[in-house]
Amino acid sequence: MMQRRTFIQAAAGTAAGLAAPALIAQEWPSSAVRIVVGFPPGGGTDALARVLSVKLTEMWKQQVIVENKAGVAGVLAADYVSQQPADGNTLLMAHINSHALAPNLQPKLRYNVERDFTPIMLVGVTPNLLIANKNQAAKSVPDIVALCKAQPGKVSFGSAGAGSAQHLALEMFKLRAKVDALHVPYKGSGPLLQDLIGGQIQYSFETMTAATPHVKSGNALAIAQTRGKRAKGHPSVPTMAELGFEGFDATTWYGLAGPGKLSPAIVAKINRDANAVLAMPDVQEKLDTYGAEDGGGSPEKFAEFIRSETAKWAKVVKDAAVRIDS
Repeated sequence: MMQRRTFIQAAAGTAAGLAAPALIAQEWPSSAVRIVVGFPPGGGTDALARVLSVKLTEMWKQQVIVENKAGVAGVLAADYVSQQPADGNTLLMAHINSHALAPNLQPKLRYNVERDFTPIMLVGVTPNLLIANKNQAAKSVPDIVALCKAQPGKVSFGSAGAGSAQHLALEMFKLRAKVDALHVPYKGSGPLLQDLIGGQIQYSFETMTAATPHVKSGNALAIAQTRGKRAKGHPSVPTMAELGFEGFDATTWYGLAGPGKLSPAIVAKINRDANAVLAMPDVQEKLDTYGAEDGGGSPEKFAEFIRSETAKWAKVVKDAAVRIDS
């Protein structure tokens, strides 16, 4: 009798254990949820986080707040989220800078991407646009390559900071074109674009989200884009691959992640609901405007994407001997 009672108690305990994750997901969120963004308001990361926050607030009947913690090209925010409780109430808008570039460039990084974060969903991948000041004589990729060869180390390319996606796209270009050029780092895309339009710098592999308004207004010239396929928002701008740089793939990407050890049930709920948000026609329209494509899918897809991007940029950093002050 005692053995049977023990067995029943053990079975009941197992059933309760199995039910616990489902209960956690049903009850969550019971308070406000924060999506932390590593850049100031107005940039691409912030814009996509706000699209998600509005829709998820409606779905969850809880406030989803975007919190900006700008600094160190997105690393400050990632470091902060990596140390938060794994209760689902603090999420990160993960970014190529914090999750694929910084691990290859900053030896003193306090977090480990695989250990300290739980991937939830890839939100979108955007090409960079090779843009020019409209008064430049060299307005095509072959002409820019020729100019760089004629004036080694003097043709200027702006970036949003040392170790940023724009900087690494330039390093990839220099390797593939076998040229030298002058890298001019700025504290973000805003001042970079101001100087490019004003003629202080000549070119930039700027993010499509930031560059598009200036290209559409005619203040900057779009020469090429840096994904294997043309973005819907810029159907007439050729890819670097079309212009002879086969396999040239330098993007900026964004995704939702939580702290390490986040409950699988909460991950599944956020993933399911965020995928539903991306499928909404008005959201798709916004994403197309930002040039953000190929978002959605499983947490495993996002985890594998992060691994492949980290490996790809590790090779560029090594081959180009990129160094930044950490």
